[in-house]
Amino acid sequence: MRVGVLASGSGSNFQALVEALHREGSPATVCCLVCNVPGAKVLERAVKAGVEAVVLDHKTFASREAYDAQLAALLRARGVELVCLAGYMRLVSPALLQAFPGRVVNVHPALLPAFPGLHAPRQALAYGVALAGCTVHFVDEGTDTGPIIAQAAVPVLPDDDEARLTARIQQEEHRLFPAVVRALAMGEVTLEGRRVKRAAVIA
Repeated sequence: MRVGVLASGSGSNFQALVEALHREGSPATVCCLVCNVPGAKVLERAVKAGVEAVVLDHKTFASREAYDAQLAALLRARGVELVCLAGYMRLVSPALLQAFPGRVVNVHPALLPAFPGLHAPRQALAYGVALAGCTVHFVDEGTDTGPIIAQAAVPVLPDDDEARLTARIQQEEHRLFPAVVRALAMGEVTLEGRRVKRAAVIA
């Protein structure tokens, strides 16, 4: 399965996907990275990994739909079969979702449906939860509202601040996201409406 990654920032989840999926015998491979922020660190990671990196600056488009239509065309031209949002700081529109129905997934640093949107670890600390974590989910038109594929929990420790909690959550993201992509590539995860069916436990 050919995977296209969308990212906006430093790219630690992109790096984790590349390292996990480019091993011998993997059913999936990252074929391209698209970044909407010129100069983002993730572009350097892609170059070092030998993955094609494309900058598609959203500020040069008149609308979100126009941007996503160009993005979909770019991904299709590269034979992308699964789109992974890895620190991609934009909501996606039907122009992208309809081009890849049931084939757009995201990783979010919270146990959804709790704490969607920005700064999820900060939200978790402010709320005083005992458990935080991460979620990999199918993407829909809402903000982190798509069907959940897999989750991993992280305890919130008494001395946690946002940076410490975020770092532990990211460790789980780097493990869980590649595992979900492998399961999708092997046909072990299917989507029927909002119901996700898993042939095996994703750990």
